[in-house]
Amino acid sequence: MSFHFRRASRRQLVIAAIDQANAALSDIDRARKYAKMSRSPYRFFRGTNHLFWADVWNDWRSYLYGGLLDSQTWLQGDAHVYNHGAYGDDHQGMHYGMDDFDDAVIADYQYDLWRHTASMVLDAEENAGLSPAKSKRAIRHFLTSYLDTLARTADGATPDDIHVAYEDKPLSHFMKKVAKKRGVPRQLDKWLITGDDGTLIFDLDYHKLGGVSAAERSQLVKALAQEYPATLRESGEAGRANFSVLDVARRLNAGTGSLGLDRFYALIESHDDPVDTHILLDIKQQTRPPAYDCMTASEKRRWREAFKHEAHRHYDAFYALSQHPDGYLGWLSLGEQWFSVRRRSPYKKDFPTHKISGFKDYRALTTQWGRILAREHMRGAASLRPDDPGYFHRAVTARIGADREGFKNVVCDFAFTYAECARRDYWAFIEERGVPETDS
Repeated sequence: MSFHFRRASRRQLVIAAIDQANAALSDIDRARKYAKMSRSPYRFFRGTNHLFWADVWNDWRSYLYGGLLDSQTWLQGDAHVYNHGAYGDDHQGMHYGMDDFDDAVIADYQYDLWRHTASMVLDAEENAGLSPAKSKRAIRHFLTSYLDTLARTADGATPDDIHVAYEDKPLSHFMKKVAKKRGVPRQLDKWLITGDDGTLIFDLDYHKLGGVSAAERSQLVKALAQEYPATLRESGEAGRANFSVLDVARRLNAGTGSLGLDRFYALIESHDDPVDTHILLDIKQQTRPPAYDCMTASEKRRWREAFKHEAHRHYDAFYALSQHPDGYLGWLSLGEQWFSVRRRSPYKKDFPTHKISGFKDYRALTTQWGRILAREHMRGAASLRPDDPGYFHRAVTARIGADREGFKNVVCDFAFTYAECARRDYWAFIEERGVPETDS
């Protein structure tokens, strides 16, 4: 009797994982998401964070320079180049950094570095037009900046003291352009129109917005009025609990990885905001981060004990990682789904790396990315152990020790090999699904 045992190929596993991760989406949303993912390997990478976590969780390389309890911190969870951008604070100030924490998780710091550097390989090729050699140099600058920032903190600096150089190229030009072309008046003009009764309402003819049913409207307004205010807190920036809801709408076709999740915008009139009267709130369904599926049963149990729901986890992560907490940050529930609530920043803008003018500017930008990620990791660690806020940078610098070059070599090797894996997965996806371009 003959017996043949065939394991599933990488191609089969990838296609099955993608289909399973998107099974709950409607046919239309799934088609839109797949169309976005089909545009390039980097777009595919951004839309398949679940593949990354399944591939790297407990990877043996994480134990070379980490793998310790003290090398864990709050992670951004979906660290990639296009999760850096401009955003505003409660006082119409502008900043540059990472402010998307939907996939935030507590784990070893290296996972963020691995995902970020793999994204740099794909982005530098697709958008900045850099050679592999120059991409590698850029990644090494990014890692040097990250490690130097941790080392400087040991000299007495705090995470909030870490400076992002807006006055240097290429951020200086980018931030000036954002200040000129964005802001509250332009944001309101983009999303709103004046109704027949003279009040501001959402422009439902705009292709990024859709209407809500009477039942959805009633449920949203009730949750915003009764449940959401109790979740606001006075921390960092000012809480904003005194407002009236003027209108609500459905946000359409936003993001790549999160496309298909329920999302709404609410227009509120604030009665106590000292700067702005009309505010747009972003109400986004929060689900478990991809890393959760990789955890052991005991890890999952501790996770569920730590957070009431995933909007609570997003809330804690935002306050832990962000240098400028959003005074409108909170949550609400609609049926059995939990939603984060935060202000839609009038200055939100990703840095367009396709406009980078050569390696020098890209290298300068990577230096800022390294500082930003180090600052977030240190803030996240301090929030986990406020009685010993320096444990993380001490543990990481001691673990790496004098072998910084070895550390950078391991991360660079991972970045390039994983980027190649993402490219192959992308072409398998294209060949298997034959996804056409759509109007999106």
